[in-house]
Amino acid sequence: MAKKILVVDDEPDVLTYLTAVFQDNGFDVLSAVNGKECMEKTRNDKPDLITLDITMPEESGVRAFKDLQEDPATTNIPVVIITGISSEFKQFISTRKQVRPPIAYFEKPIDRDLLIAKVKELLGM
Repeated sequence: MAKKILVVDDEPDVLTYLTAVFQDNGFDVLSAVNGKECMEKTRNDKPDLITLDITMPEESGVRAFKDLQEDPATTNIPVVIITGISSEFKQFISTRKQVRPPIAYFEKPIDRDLLIAKVKELLGM
């Protein structure tokens, strides 16, 4: 059975691109366009891994990241941050005491080979 990835990003082009990259590598893919939808789909569909943008409407990726870590039902799902925000944000979020640092962080534009390698590593493949 294929591993399931939830791609969360408000940019349609990024959603399409990441969906294609993951599907081309044998993953089942779900998508969400904001943090609120991310939480709903995570609870309902139980993905094996989540890629999460930071800057989104309605509910930001920062809030969703915090919510995912605080919910016992979702805290063990690996979250890969994929964002256009500079590397200073990685340092910022990694120093917050309220949440664990991201398990992986990629700046846009991403290197698809590095992303797939990291996802496979995180999923024990």
